[in-house]
This record gives sequence, structure tokens and C-alpha cells, in this order.
Amino acid sequence: MDLVKITEPAANKIKELLAAEETPNLFLRLGVKPGGCTGFTYGMGFDNEQREDDHVLELHGMKVVVDPESAKFLYGLEIDYQEAAMGGGFTMNNPNAVATCGCGSSFRTATDAGKPDTEC
Repeated sequence: MDLVKITEPAANKIKELLAAEETPNLFLRLGVKPGGCTGFTYGMGFDNEQREDDHVLELHGMKVVVDPESAKFLYGLEIDYQEAAMGGGFTMNNPNAVATCGCGSSFRTATDAGKPDTEC
């Protein structure tokens, strides 16, 4: 199983967003941080600084970077992008998540509940 998979529609959208940025050498950084309704929230953004211990992937001709602490929660993650009448959005299909919030941006695993926010 791959660390992370990105579907073709998601890759196309990420490439479109990367092209709109004016900073050279940007790549996609994926991560996890404590918080959200269920315990952890996904982080997905552009970065141009790679750390020595980062996991570096080449997916659909893009550089994708995951820090080692987040990797244990993201192993097997599939990122998709869906167009909808009111716009589109990325979806995360995480085989490690045993519970997710209604919006799909927060999760917990069988071994780690994270630190849920009480204001969700």
C-alpha cells in the first residue's frame, strides 16, 4: 500500500492551484494536527521548504511531502476531488480513520484520539 494516493481529478486540481501561485519550486505538503471535531485535522497546502526527515513522493508529476509524524496517520490515504453545483472540494479517504466528523475534515484512529475541539 502506498503512503498516499491522489486521484487524477485531485491531481489536476492541485496542479491548477499550483500554477496559479507565483512562488517558484512549490510542492504539496500533507499533514495532520491535533484538533477538529473528532481529534485530528488534515493539513494540505503548498510549501517550498523541505525538511531532512520528510517523506517525499512523486505523484502525477508532482512533488508531495509528508512529515514523519503525520505519515503514521496518513498511510494509505486517498485524496480525491469532486466537482459539485455549489463548487468543488477535496475528499479524504483514510483507512486509518475509525471515526470522522460530518464535514470529513476531522478524524481519529483506533490507537489515537488526538485532541478534539469542543466547539465543533
